[in-house]
Amino acid sequence: MSSNIADLIEEYILRQLAAQQDGKVELRRTELADKISCAPSQISYVLNTRFTQEKGFAVESRRGLGGFIRIVQVPLQNLVYQDMIEKLTEESEPELVQSMVRYLVQHQMITTREAALVMQSVTTAYKKLKPKDRLKFIRSLLLTLEKFS
Repeated sequence: MSSNIADLIEEYILRQLAAQQDGKVELRRTELADKISCAPSQISYVLNTRFTQEKGFAVESRRGLGGFIRIVQVPLQNLVYQDMIEKLTEESEPELVQSMVRYLVQHQMITTREAALVMQSVTTAYKKLKPKDRLKFIRSLLLTLEKFS
């Protein structure tokens, strides 16, 4: 597939997303293909390669009559928090949590002050809580940070 057609499709979809306040757009594959003068399969290719979850997008596609493509831009930082929450287990060492907090600070997702508070809380959780309760507590800390970021 010609990369300039792929670029045109990607640019069009990104412009449509940018025009929406909620970071969500619904398109019809055939209308988009007609507008850009390409095959619907080329649109599928661009969606599968350039609008991935790793790049911060959720794509829902329904084929057939009345079919549509819904593209939602997911803030990347939400994916970071979700990934961290999934990596934590009852056996996770405090060093893992410390490295996660360092990552959040380095990428300016939290302040050093917030990091200090989180680390103090985590240290206390490791001393006072059973592994199951500690895991719940640390996950809830990360969810709270995600919600307020």
